Amino acid sequence: MKIINRDLSLDRDGAPGYLAHPDRKEPGPGVLIVHHHYGVTGNMKVKVCDYAKLGYTTVVPDLYKMLGAADGVHEAQKSTTDGQFIEILSHAWRYLTSRPEVDSKRCAVVGYCMGGRIGIHFVAATPSVRAFVGYYPSVRDEVPSQLKPRHPNDAVKDFKCPSQIFFGAADHVASIPVQQKLMASFQANGQALAGLADHAWTLVTDFLARELAND
Repeated sequence: MKIINRDLSLDRDGAPGYLAHPDRKEPGPGVLIVHHHYGVTGNMKVKVCDYAKLGYTTVVPDLYKMLGAADGVHEAQKSTTDGQFIEILSHAWRYLTSRPEVDSKRCAVVGYCMGGRIGIHFVAATPSVRAFVGYYPSVRDEVPSQLKPRHPNDAVKDFKCPSQIFFGAADHVASIPVQQKLMASFQANGQALAGLADHAWTLVTDFLARELAND
């Protein structure tokens, strides 16, 4: 399978970031990656290509550039509301789902760390998301604030899709009690919640293949 991959720019594409997709004519599934605290790093680009090799048109938008921050500056998250993150992710979602090789009804969201937490809010606000995968979302035991008016535990109540969540036992941001509360929220939502195991990549690929399959 031939993979096409390149950087995205605001001038050419309407959204900065990175894209990879199979060279195909018929529309297929897509994945929107929400990057971690460090932005669109080399590791994030590798992940984009990994998903593309599995048949998914994959985009990771550069949230910091979309917010007008300089390259590599992740301090922007300290002054950006969850609502603003949802707004710019909605723009990236429209870019992904409107691509000619993408079936807009078969697209998922995958978030890493900071992107996992933000991804929860985006998915809660976007019923068209078909599946969500969160890698160690940076959910804390914190009260609502101006930047974060709604806790992810509450946002999960609005999910309309199945989810898969991965946490580390020694996570210093989301402690075990915080993880347990978040997982309880996912379970209470009523949507399917995939089981966890050591073989995370196999679980994710099987989960996405199942949830984004043609009806």
